[in-house]
Amino acid sequence: MNDATTARGRVRIEPGAKRLRAFVDGHLVFDTIRPLYVWEIPYFPVYYVPADDVVATLVATGEVTRSPSRGDGHQHDVKVAIATVPGAATTFPDSPFEELRDHVRFEWDALSAWFEEDEEVFTHPRSPYVRIDVLPSSRHVVVKAGDTVLADSTHAHVLHETGLRPVWYIPRLDVRMDLLAPSNTITHCPYKGTTVHLSAPLDGETKDVAWSYPTPLPESERVAGLVAFYDDRVTVLVDGVPVTK
Repeated sequence: MNDATTARGRVRIEPGAKRLRAFVDGHLVFDTIRPLYVWEIPYFPVYYVPADDVVATLVATGEVTRSPSRGDGHQHDVKVAIATVPGAATTFPDSPFEELRDHVRFEWDALSAWFEEDEEVFTHPRSPYVRIDVLPSSRHVVVKAGDTVLADSTHAHVLHETGLRPVWYIPRLDVRMDLLAPSNTITHCPYKGTTVHLSAPLDGETKDVAWSYPTPLPESERVAGLVAFYDDRVTVLVDGVPVTK
């Protein structure tokens, strides 16, 4: 383990180099070029911000939560010019991790917008260890809902994302778009962007069965407009073999 990484139990800490900003209703909460990545769980990191780079006023609530690894977390309301967000910040002044003692952890969903450099980021921080590879493939991909074929293609793209199973994205010309309807569901991915969803009748009710990224982030541009399907709701076969979790 090098000097830039600290681990204790399940927690890992690394310094970041991106400029990081967050806002509440358009008002700046913090602006830093010295964030910490903190892996509290294995799947993705949380940002911790140097207290010196916090612009908003933090008001201690008196509430303390206990973390077995990070120590006592002191809760704070986050106050900007026109709003106060209850319990949106936590400090660990006596943490066993010396790096965390002068940093602030902000609840992601409590703040209105987060930016890495000048790009807005959704859902959670992007891990520096996640890679996206989108590769064209001539493998035969078929999607079925029962006996109904929803897609049939030898021109799909397969998206490989670190730690996840491959996902097959199919050109719309090879998808029975007449059997799918736009859904109101919209989701966000910090690595790929904002989705739109498509639904179809399944088991007597209408369910979301597919999604698409109309304007994906740069690392995922190759899937723009292509359609991917939920393999736990419909059957996705690749060269005749069902895709399973």
